[in-house]
Amino acid sequence: MCIRDSRKTDRMRPCRGGALAGCFRFVHAWGMKDAPDPAPIPDLPPMPGQRLTRGVARMLIGMGHAPLCEFVPAGGLRVDVISVAPSGEIWVIECKSCRADFSADRKWQGYLDWCDRFFWATDCDFPTELLPDGSGLIVADAYGAEMTRMAPEDRLAPARRARILRDIARVAACRLIRSTDPDAFAEIG
Repeated sequence: MCIRDSRKTDRMRPCRGGALAGCFRFVHAWGMKDAPDPAPIPDLPPMPGQRLTRGVARMLIGMGHAPLCEFVPAGGLRVDVISVAPSGEIWVIECKSCRADFSADRKWQGYLDWCDRFFWATDCDFPTELLPDGSGLIVADAYGAEMTRMAPEDRLAPARRARILRDIARVAACRLIRSTDPDAFAEIG
């Protein structure tokens, strides 16, 4: 098996045979022409709000949630992230990258009718005193996020919950199919 060299370096000594002979090809591939290239690092989203959304989604996945980005709960509304918690709660997270982004948003109060908990997600430089009381706060970047204030719960009515869960499931399923078969919806228009 591979073990660290005893000379306090990050070099690895090769496997000595046995069941693991030839193992760790990627570790021992230095200078080998047939070694595959390492996986490319995906590009970060170009817009600051998209970077926040990415970090928020990563945090939610780590909490066991099922997040869905850019979801339309009703005509004229588009939430940055909607998430179904393991408990069945529905969270809406609105990502704001700067003061101007927040000031220009006049629709956020309409999102409150579509969730059990509402959060703002900002970067660490955002002036959080601008955000209204009575909502949660998440501080994020492109690589992750941290919840700094839990949002109060305001439970959805059962009929609205059933509708929003159905819509989330349909949108998520269609996006999954489109990711593997982009032409699947071509004839529908």
